[in-house]
Amino acid sequence: MEPETARKYFQQLIHAVDYCHSRGVYHRDLKPENLLLDSKGDLKISDFGLSALSHQRWEDGLLHTTCGTPNYVAPEVINEKGYDGAAADIWSCGVILYVLLAGFLPFDEYNTYDLYKKIEEAEFTFPSWFPEGAKHLVTRILDANPKSRMTMPELLNDEWFKINDTVVKCSYDDFSTESIDGIFKSEEENFAVEDTTPSLINAFEIISMSEGLDLSGLFKEQKCLIKNESRFTVKHPANEILKKMVNLANTLGFRTRRKNYKLKMLSQKPGRKGCLAVASEVFAVGPSLFMVDLKKVNGDTIEYREFQREMRVGLKDIVWKLDGDTSNEAQHSSRQQKDHL
Repeated sequence: MEPETARKYFQQLIHAVDYCHSRGVYHRDLKPENLLLDSKGDLKISDFGLSALSHQRWEDGLLHTTCGTPNYVAPEVINEKGYDGAAADIWSCGVILYVLLAGFLPFDEYNTYDLYKKIEEAEFTFPSWFPEGAKHLVTRILDANPKSRMTMPELLNDEWFKINDTVVKCSYDDFSTESIDGIFKSEEENFAVEDTTPSLINAFEIISMSEGLDLSGLFKEQKCLIKNESRFTVKHPANEILKKMVNLANTLGFRTRRKNYKLKMLSQKPGRKGCLAVASEVFAVGPSLFMVDLKKVNGDTIEYREFQREMRVGLKDIVWKLDGDTSNEAQHSSRQQKDHL
């Protein structure tokens, strides 16, 4: 393939992968067979069957499922010690660029052991016809150490990559409330029956949801994931709680959709990893005590923590106790509430 054509397709590939990563999606099986061309000759990524979402990372912030096509997989994926989804995808993109420019694979052995050994050592050579300007880029991408491997910002700023590069801008002006359903697809619930009261949560469920004592592991094996949930208890009517949350979310620039005692909130502005989406539900703990559960469905964890902080400040006049919060402010609020009992 001519270098100019290869660069064009590689640029489109990188921009597409960068978009996926910004939305917290890691493909994990990038290869030429999963790249398609539309009627205009533009590249499209297909087959997300092995993809992972950012919330699937373990507590160490890494993914741990070994998957992908051997010739295109990053060395850290083979080592089975955890890997960064973005860095692994970038490695695969580097292999694809090599194939486009060289016409063959950089790592290709009949024996799987020998293949993996070459990948782990990043052992490859360039043919004589390989463009000089692209050699540095490929060498930086096919770095066996993911920590020193070229990052997406570095790649986008590479001199060879930037030649005749055209960035497609995405518009969010027509972002509609219907998009909320797509973001929350994994959280779909059956709303056919109108609930006149919040769901009642029992003592065992409260204990198992507690940060200090998780009993669910006694019954099913769980992966230790990054915590994306928070909860607090309130001594106010459920409808009043949700009305206040809706008003606060709107003030913070979120679109909301409420059904019964479940609330979905979606940021109108995309953040570092797409639009922050939060699902919330109010449970009845007792006749006059309710628990509010918040869960990040999409978006950046740091932005979610800021959202939690804003919620905490906005609801401080009705919050009785924050889960896992031992701050003086929370204790003071708790004492005030108890004084009124």
